[in-house]
Amino acid sequence: MLLGIYDRCTPALASEVSLFAAMLGSLDEAQAVLADRGVELDTKTVRTIAYRYAARARLEQQVDHAAFADSVAGRRVVISSDGGRMRLRETKRGPKTTKGRRRYTGAWREPKVLIVYVVDAEGKREASFAPFLDATLKGPDAVFALLRTYLQRLAITQADQVLFIADGAPWIWKRVPLLVQTLGLAAEQVHELLDFYHAVQHLGQVAALRPDWSAKARARWRTQQRRLLLQGQVEQVIAAVQAICRGRNSKAIRTQRNYFIKNQSRMAYAQLMAMKLPIGSGAIESAVRRVINLRLKGPSLFWCRASAEAILLLRSYYKAGRWNMLKRMATSHLALLET
Repeated sequence: MLLGIYDRCTPALASEVSLFAAMLGSLDEAQAVLADRGVELDTKTVRTIAYRYAARARLEQQVDHAAFADSVAGRRVVISSDGGRMRLRETKRGPKTTKGRRRYTGAWREPKVLIVYVVDAEGKREASFAPFLDATLKGPDAVFALLRTYLQRLAITQADQVLFIADGAPWIWKRVPLLVQTLGLAAEQVHELLDFYHAVQHLGQVAALRPDWSAKARARWRTQQRRLLLQGQVEQVIAAVQAICRGRNSKAIRTQRNYFIKNQSRMAYAQLMAMKLPIGSGAIESAVRRVINLRLKGPSLFWCRASAEAILLLRSYYKAGRWNMLKRMATSHLALLET
């Protein structure tokens, strides 16, 4: 155990097996690649090694609260979160099949993903700072607890500017103020921003609700309101939506108007552009695609919850370029002794 040998696996073997399980499209592919490299393991053994490796890393994350070696002091930090979609294998009530197997349903569930990265003075992501990526199926409170742990260990209060950017999901924005308060961030440090491209998407939905307009008229109206958003004229956009709130689709248009009213304080696009901070949440959208969609979502893919949690952790660190950090977590004496 002190040498990092766990479950009769050396740290190097456990890391290699877990890396292939996260990197490749399936455990069968991981088993085939390992066999080509002279490591003869069946798929069940590959799964066991990888999932226990992830469990030890997650446990170390929960018990170790030391500051990270990476520093955000004086830097501009961007934080975002979003949800993906995957199917969980959940036991179905009722009799077993004729072969004695339990029936199950493939319910769609939403794993939550978080990302923390740093941008330079021009608003470009700093290549020297690998982002922090993580994901969980345990719900909004759990992902914000993870986020709080990462930010505390990064000493986020020493950052120059902190930008929270996301789409209009209520589960995100209603938890951000409490997170800011818990972390002890100053009001002048923090900015909240609604992803600009989601706002533009809602403008398109408003235009589509006017069937009496031609396609050119809809595009022209959307472009005008988009320009006003970029100029910081949110009140004029709300007034423009209100002005066309009539006819058979008036209720749906009022819903869209309320979306802009509710998020008005998070639409300071002109101010954030002047500060050279990003106004789009493309980083988290990309993270959802790379972590979830390309590995855990697909035809006939049904995951057990524990298996999905393990792959979410492994793949998040692999895609963030922080695999060596995960290796240290999984072979930490804290994790080994706790297990």
